[in-house]
Amino acid sequence: MPPKRSTRHSSGPATRGSQKTLAFSSSKISKPSTPTTTTSQKSKLAQSISSLAPEDIDTKDVGHISSEAAITQQAEAEVERVVKEERTEEEERAARVTDAQIRRYWRERESERRAPRVHQQELGVEEKVLRLFDISSQYGPCIGIARMKRWVRANKLGLNPPIEVLAVLLKEEEKGNTKIERAHVDELMSSKFIIEEA
Repeated sequence: MPPKRSTRHSSGPATRGSQKTLAFSSSKISKPSTPTTTTSQKSKLAQSISSLAPEDIDTKDVGHISSEAAITQQAEAEVERVVKEERTEEEERAARVTDAQIRRYWRERESERRAPRVHQQELGVEEKVLRLFDISSQYGPCIGIARMKRWVRANKLGLNPPIEVLAVLLKEEEKGNTKIERAHVDELMSSKFIIEEA
């Protein structure tokens, strides 16, 4: 026969002894504390720090730059690579992509949705394709990296990014549009909003 359970049948307060009570006024310390440093230790540390001359300290200026400047540098490096080296097979395929193929690609992506994108009506097809690429997380993060570099990285990793995106990027580079390399999400994340009081 199983042991008998002792259960409470009333909805009243718990019986004394069944639950521990919390005491907030107790001066008992339950955790060991770390020993504090003495004044002699502090003075030795202060003396060793003050004895260092500013030229003794090895500082390195890492050159803090904005996200936009970093992306511009990455885009310029990709353009130089394309100019110096021969075009890759993917770049050749992208150069053969026509505007009609890009529009067809966008219509196919748009038909997968239940409703059309409301806030992108004023944008061109090229910008819509690039923004879709920006928010496609399967190709990696889009913040802090040029779109071309992100496409190349995703391609090297075997993620099969859309060739239409590379086609749009190459066409915009030929036009001299350097701002196309920065993701729209990156612009939003690094912008500063000023809220005025009404």
